[in-house]
Amino acid sequence: MKLLRYGPAGQEKPGLCDQSGAVRDLSQYVIDIGPETLAPAELARLSKIDPNALPKVSGNPRLGVPVGGIRKFIAIGLNYADHAAEAGLPIPAEPVVFTKAISCLSGPNDPVMLPKDAKKGDWEVELGIFIGRTARYVSEAEALDYVAGYALVNDVSERELQMERGGTWDKGKGFDTAGPVGPWLVTADEVGDPQALGMWLDVNGSRMQTGTTKTMIFNVRQIVSYVSRLFTLWPGDLICTGTPPGVGMGRKPQPVFLKTGDVMTLGMDKLGEQRQEVVPWR
Repeated sequence: MKLLRYGPAGQEKPGLCDQSGAVRDLSQYVIDIGPETLAPAELARLSKIDPNALPKVSGNPRLGVPVGGIRKFIAIGLNYADHAAEAGLPIPAEPVVFTKAISCLSGPNDPVMLPKDAKKGDWEVELGIFIGRTARYVSEAEALDYVAGYALVNDVSERELQMERGGTWDKGKGFDTAGPVGPWLVTADEVGDPQALGMWLDVNGSRMQTGTTKTMIFNVRQIVSYVSRLFTLWPGDLICTGTPPGVGMGRKPQPVFLKTGDVMTLGMDKLGEQRQEVVPWR
C-alpha cells in the first residue's frame, strides 16, 4: 500500500495512492494516518480494502507528511563511504546519530524556507524508515519486523550551522521546512529489499546525486537495531538513513549551495518523487 495524507497543512485527511496514481479517500476507515495506523494488525486490515471502491479525490491536492503525530525524527549521518569522503570525514565505526526537530517536517512538495541569513543551504536525498512496533534492544535478525514502511526524505541542511558553529549537527538540521517527507509511506511488503533502491536528486534540472541503498555502510537492519539500543522507538517514529555523494558542500571545484528560487527534485525507486522550491525566510 501507498498511504498518504492530503489537504491543507494542519487539515490533512487520510488517503492512499491507487495503481493509476490517483489519490483515494480513506476517511471511512481511519480518522488519520498516525502511529496507531502503522501497527501490523491495522496495516493488514487496510490492505484488504479495494482501492477502486474508495472515493477518488478530485484535482491535484497538496500532499502532507504521510504520517501524522510523529514523535521522533532520527537521522543517520555519513552512512555512505563516498559521501564521507566528499565531506572530508572518516568512515564511522558506528552509526552517527542526530535528531531533526519535529517542527521541521513538511510535505513532499512544500516550499523549503532557509533560515534567516543562511549561507550554506544543502540537499540530501535519503531513505526514510517508519517504525510500526515499539522497539527496544531489537536484534538485527528481527529488525525488519519492526518496520511498517518506507518513505522518501530530503534531509535539507544548513552547513554553516551544522559544521561551523560548534555543538551538535542538530543546529543545521532542524529549521522549519528542513524535513520534506513523502509523497507516501510505502508498506514494507511492497518495497521488499530496502537495500536495492536507486535514488537521485536534481537542482534546477541538473543531476547532483545518484546512488543506491546497497552502498550504505550500515544497512536498515543494523540501523534499526542500533538505534533501538540507544532509546525506545515508538510506532510512527521516522529514521532517515544517510545520503549518497553529490551534496552541495562536496561539489568540485567549488561548493554549491541553495539560493532563493532554486528547485530541488528528487526520487527513489518505489517511493515516488518530491519537488521543492527554495523561498526566502518569511
